[in-house]
Amino acid sequence: MARYLALLGSINVGGNRIKMEALRGVLDKAGFGPVETVAASGNVIFSSSESRELLADRIAEVIARNFQIASVVTLRTLNEVRSAVRDNPFHGEGSDRMVHTIFLPRQPSQESFDTLLQEHRDRGAERLALGNQVLYLDYVHGVGVSDLTGRFLEIRLGCRGTARNMTSLKRIIAKMEASE
Repeated sequence: MARYLALLGSINVGGNRIKMEALRGVLDKAGFGPVETVAASGNVIFSSSESRELLADRIAEVIARNFQIASVVTLRTLNEVRSAVRDNPFHGEGSDRMVHTIFLPRQPSQESFDTLLQEHRDRGAERLALGNQVLYLDYVHGVGVSDLTGRFLEIRLGCRGTARNMTSLKRIIAKMEASE
């Protein structure tokens, strides 16, 4: 059985409120249990022998059916979460609260990333880098003042993602390591 972190997008932001106890309950009932959550932003740790692609789709379906939220769901192993911190070129330079890894369900094209860089070049101080099914982003002055919204990124990259800052990712890694 593989151990996964399901990163759920659109959870506990923009009015999409879900109590983690309720989320654990519906996922457990749907056969994903036992599940653990980290923080209240849609980070679910669980084990399964099913294919990763099927699991992500099933979790998204369970959330839509039970909470009426269209959530993007990406799955990562502990090593992949570690890589999301280790490989982030801005980690250690910027504030852990401002440096993010945006997890993507698929790899955007280099062309779409280049277009994103071109369109954003004179709009802000944020720094961006493309990784393997991730976008690394240093918000520098804060997420709330940035033009790099989820929608802006989605349109340019051609897919939705879900972001976690370095502080959150380190907490997630610690929880995953403790539950191994």
